[in-house]
Amino acid sequence: MRTSRLEAFSDGVFAIIITIMVLELRVPAGHAFAELIHTSGVGLLTYLLSFVYVGIYWSNHHHLFHLVRRVNGGILWSNLALLFSLSLFPFTTAWVDESKLAPTPVAVYGINLLGAAVAYIVLQRVIIWSEGPDSPLRHAIGSDAKGKASVVLLAAGLLSALTIDRDGHLGSILGLAFFAALAILWIVPDRRIGRAIRENEPRLREPEPQPSEPAPQKAERREGDRQLS
Repeated sequence: MRTSRLEAFSDGVFAIIITIMVLELRVPAGHAFAELIHTSGVGLLTYLLSFVYVGIYWSNHHHLFHLVRRVNGGILWSNLALLFSLSLFPFTTAWVDESKLAPTPVAVYGINLLGAAVAYIVLQRVIIWSEGPDSPLRHAIGSDAKGKASVVLLAAGLLSALTIDRDGHLGSILGLAFFAALAILWIVPDRRIGRAIRENEPRLREPEPQPSEPAPQKAERREGDRQLS
């Protein structure tokens, strides 16, 4: 199965997630900048952070599937797991906004980010497993130190929100700082994938070989064509 349907479906889900998130922003009660900051200040910042994350996943997902020639059931379900994790962003982002950075919503937001990161790593592994030892993606990501560092940063942010200053917002702010630092780390598309795309582009563009038609069926088809003519 070609990747076109999976990519089209995924692009649609990414667009819907961003649309839902922006609809969750609250309109200020007044018409002054002070009202905007008071009513939507935290919401705009959390929306911006989540928007950047969705953009990062969309960009890297786009590059990732440039290295995949065909998909199977495992890749489809792994991709759906990633989309499920990302589809929770509007909910967790809105909860952080409405709670005014309460520790529990920030921790749940961190769990959501961690779930998406793990789902993306699993998707990569399933693709590599499906394509075998010659997988271009396997050679591109290597030991995937960047992916492992991402999990560490997310775990640090999650633990900060859960353990530091539970009665205030210090742990929540520190947790969001870890999440923002990770977004900055990934904001440029993965150069390893881009390099692998350039190196493997001629081979990836080659059409897949079609199975040869058995000789008896080929002879029957030719006889049928002669009768029709």
